[in-house]
Amino acid sequence: MTAVSTRVSAAVLAACAVSVVIAAGPQASAAPVPQPASVTAETKAAAARAAAAPDTLATLSRFFAREGKVAPDAARPRIEGETIPVSYLSPDFVAGKAGAPVARLEFLASKAVSSDGQQAALWTARTEAGWQVVNIATGDEEFRYAQLGAAKLPGGTVFREPQIDAWYVAAEGRVLPLDQDAERAVGAGGTSLTAYRARVTRAYGDKLPGSEYAKEGKAGGYSVTADADEGVPAAAGAVAGGLALAAAGALAVRRSRRGRAPA
Repeated sequence: MTAVSTRVSAAVLAACAVSVVIAAGPQASAAPVPQPASVTAETKAAAARAAAAPDTLATLSRFFAREGKVAPDAARPRIEGETIPVSYLSPDFVAGKAGAPVARLEFLASKAVSSDGQQAALWTARTEAGWQVVNIATGDEEFRYAQLGAAKLPGGTVFREPQIDAWYVAAEGRVLPLDQDAERAVGAGGTSLTAYRARVTRAYGDKLPGSEYAKEGKAGGYSVTADADEGVPAAAGAVAGGLALAAAGALAVRRSRRGRAPA
């Protein structure tokens, strides 16, 4: 049976996070499995099958029933819409690696909805055992920002900068903000890709995996108790520009950001 646990740090509690982490069995003792560089129709289909599997739906029933919001047998979760790729700021881009894209695929997301209208994002990643759901997080922001980015810059890459909880869309040498956090970082009109790289390199370049900062054991390069004014806010699982598979073989919780309207 799939193991389910709630992982909420003090920082996440402060940000009102709700997330369930699903252990990924065979992955637990192994190194993280790299995600594909691009998403194919077969990849999406495999992720969608994992999201709609009976065990996943059973877990969703318990997730939606937390705090007595709905009875587990009445939650009747369903998967809605298309499974989408979710990308985060790339450590290679931050490090200035030649040809590195601004973002890299972190997981695929499927939207789950309960009978009482609650919504959640199922995070599906490639593991040694194949494509598996590795996290369930409240809300639908992955899907909202994907739609907003497509409307704002068709064909662009929608991505998240997890260290400051900001969403952007990038294309043709431009980076445009999709929420208030991103707007504070790059301005309402956005910035050039070159200027954005300079900013994230200043903020995170000395905190990448392998750096002295990371070797000190500060959450893989980002301390969950660091001062947000230093560009490293409290956020669980933010590792060098992306959310990595944790040692336990599951994606770490992310903080909830409900109540913030897109820019």
